[in-house]
Amino acid sequence: MKSILSIAVLISSANAFFTQPSAVAPSTAKAGETRRHPTHLNASKNRRKVASRTTWSEARGYGTATSAAAVSESDPSPSAADVVGVGGRKAAPRLIIAGAPASGKGTQCESIKAKYGVVHLSTGDMLRAAVSAGTDVGMRAKEYMDSGRLVPDEVIIGVVKERLNSPDCAESGWLLDGFPRTLEQANALAEAGVSADCFIFLNVPDEILVERVVGRRTDPVTGKIYHMTFSPPDDEEILKRLEQRSDDTEEKVKVRLGQFHANVEAVRGSYTDIAVEVDGTQRPEEVSAMIMKTIDAALT
Repeated sequence: MKSILSIAVLISSANAFFTQPSAVAPSTAKAGETRRHPTHLNASKNRRKVASRTTWSEARGYGTATSAAAVSESDPSPSAADVVGVGGRKAAPRLIIAGAPASGKGTQCESIKAKYGVVHLSTGDMLRAAVSAGTDVGMRAKEYMDSGRLVPDEVIIGVVKERLNSPDCAESGWLLDGFPRTLEQANALAEAGVSADCFIFLNVPDEILVERVVGRRTDPVTGKIYHMTFSPPDDEEILKRLEQRSDDTEEKVKVRLGQFHANVEAVRGSYTDIAVEVDGTQRPEEVSAMIMKTIDAALT
């Protein structure tokens, strides 16, 4: 009898150390496993999803953990357009810069490309690339270029649209350098659904532009461009071999400026909501700082 009572006491004591199964849902845990409440399981699953999306996003430079977590739960592979970048910045900047010859676009394009990682696109480069690639629109452009005729707007627009749709532009964003040049080109881009985040106009008075152009000289050996007033070479040998481009004369530059002014206001009018004018007479680093500030504001 005493033995039976001892066994009963031991069994009762042992039961006190174990959690009884829930009356709502029976335990399915195997031996050695810790049972979790369904709420804990869902929270853990959600954390794993967020971590997975964060890793995916940051590996592609699309943004922070916060931005990745904001992506819809129904889409496990967010696109660049769906994810906001670091600091609230859009994933793929779309920029246009305009300015007269010698306004400093080339220098500023290099700075913009270095900071934002966008694809720098000029009309000449795009035409040559399309011809080299042998695309349909490139072959059409080649016919005009080989015959010395101006490439018509419809062909140029085709080349630009084709280039903007390429994977690198879609992923990294783009910077259109000096395009569109006419109202017709601006309208064609709009009709094709191509929009920009920011339109930057470098404003430099004509008298300064003429001085900049007329004083330019090129080293035929290195290809480096100097200016006889602002940045002449220190080496006498280089100075002797410098050459002036045939169209870098006061007479010809004034013709080019006339053509530029005849179209630029109409183009700017197509981008009124996103257009920003920058004083291009300042030092290059000052112009660059103003442009970066403008772009940052447009991308947030």
